[in-house]
Amino acid sequence: MTAFLETLVDRLGDDLAVTLVGLLGGVMLGLAARLGRFCTMGAIEDLLYGGSDLRMRMWVLAIGVAITGSFALDAAGVFAVERSYYLSIRWMPLASILGGLTFGYGMALAGNCGFGSIARLGGGDMRAFVIVLVMGVSAFVVLSGPLAGLRVWAFPQSEVVIDMPPGLAHLLSHLTGMAVPTVGILVGLCVTAAALASRAFLARPAMLFWGTCVGAAIVIGWAGSYAVAQHGFTAMPIVSHSFSAPVGESLLWWMTGSARAPSFAVGSVTGVILGAFAGSLVKGHFRWEACEDPRELRRQITGAALMGAGAVVALGCTIGQGLSAMSMLAFSAPVTFAAIFAGAAFGLRQLIEGFQPAE
Repeated sequence: MTAFLETLVDRLGDDLAVTLVGLLGGVMLGLAARLGRFCTMGAIEDLLYGGSDLRMRMWVLAIGVAITGSFALDAAGVFAVERSYYLSIRWMPLASILGGLTFGYGMALAGNCGFGSIARLGGGDMRAFVIVLVMGVSAFVVLSGPLAGLRVWAFPQSEVVIDMPPGLAHLLSHLTGMAVPTVGILVGLCVTAAALASRAFLARPAMLFWGTCVGAAIVIGWAGSYAVAQHGFTAMPIVSHSFSAPVGESLLWWMTGSARAPSFAVGSVTGVILGAFAGSLVKGHFRWEACEDPRELRRQITGAALMGAGAVVALGCTIGQGLSAMSMLAFSAPVTFAAIFAGAAFGLRQLIEGFQPAE
């Protein structure tokens, strides 16, 4: 794969090569959303109100595959987990918690996360189009717009200045003396085994397949962006998939593409749309949908704005922290995902039960 990427970089250039890497993984994620029903909000709803943990097990399987694959790349010498975004900056627990809670609550109001909304957009849902637009703009308002100064003041980012990156594998390596890649692979295998510890889940080969595909998409993102950064001539960030600030970045590129180069984020977001579109055609589910209730639209716009802001503060969304950062075993990942889950649970209870006492 490394040799193929080197050839790709030589022929297409750094920017287009890394865009294609993002596109490939994005298509895989979009197909998983439409054909495999891979969805954060759906998994949480099934677990809390549907009496089923199968879609949540898909998430855990994807995490296990992503961890195992990423650290296996590190062991093979074709990737360095320490250079990933999530392990190269100082972790801020309060930002993870507050940002995650805000994102999760917004996700409940909007009815889906950023990734799920992009996938629904690929199926013709124009309500999701509004959510994607608002979330992308909201993310950039906090990232580099009028609220950027407040964010930097409250949560100043800085590079890691100690020898040990903020990751579980590095901590366990320090405590046990085992190599970091070995620790990561073992943790990934344990997570994968936990996901598969269900006969009902094992009896669903489609779920197993699509959960594995999602994990593989995250690994491809890391491997591809690292290879381009190593062999190209442009300073490239080493990233994998996320759908908060990258949505805003994609919107900017579609508006100003003649003046700026495409990026991994543009390829990733576009890939999800294309994959979801193809998947909806295969399933016969593509249809144009619009919002008929102004109150519903208001709720979704509010939720989208909260998601964009929350994801920037938390440095990632359900995919960015829940999968990409989790694949690096970053300290921020489980804390942020737990906060997202809590915020979503609170929002769902407000919408479904209205906080009325049970009789």
